[in-house]
Amino acid sequence: MKRILLSLLLLCPLPAQAATLQCGRASYYGTASDGYAWQTMANGKPMNPQAMTTAHPWLPFGTRLKVVNQSNGKSVILQVTDRGPYVHGRIVDLSIGAFSRISSPSAGIAKVCISKV
Repeated sequence: MKRILLSLLLLCPLPAQAATLQCGRASYYGTASDGYAWQTMANGKPMNPQAMTTAHPWLPFGTRLKVVNQSNGKSVILQVTDRGPYVHGRIVDLSIGAFSRISSPSAGIAKVCISKV
């Protein structure tokens, strides 16, 4: 019986968990006061502050990321549509709409881990 179970596990492996790419600080952009809302992003499209998008320095446009707030466990799935952040120590800039789903904007930044989806 053990051999049969072992054979089944080898033939039908479980799906792999997404590997964490980076952990660090996330910030947000796209508010009325920062001037980025509806401006053209690096991918050529307008920055929608409520869209589930993010800026990352080197991942290809269109890459889907899971961003998890390390403090509260909340997560969001985003698409890389822009370049940045341009502040030392930050790994991603989220749209204000996306950031609001994992943290309070009044916090300014959040400690997160990101992984490809």
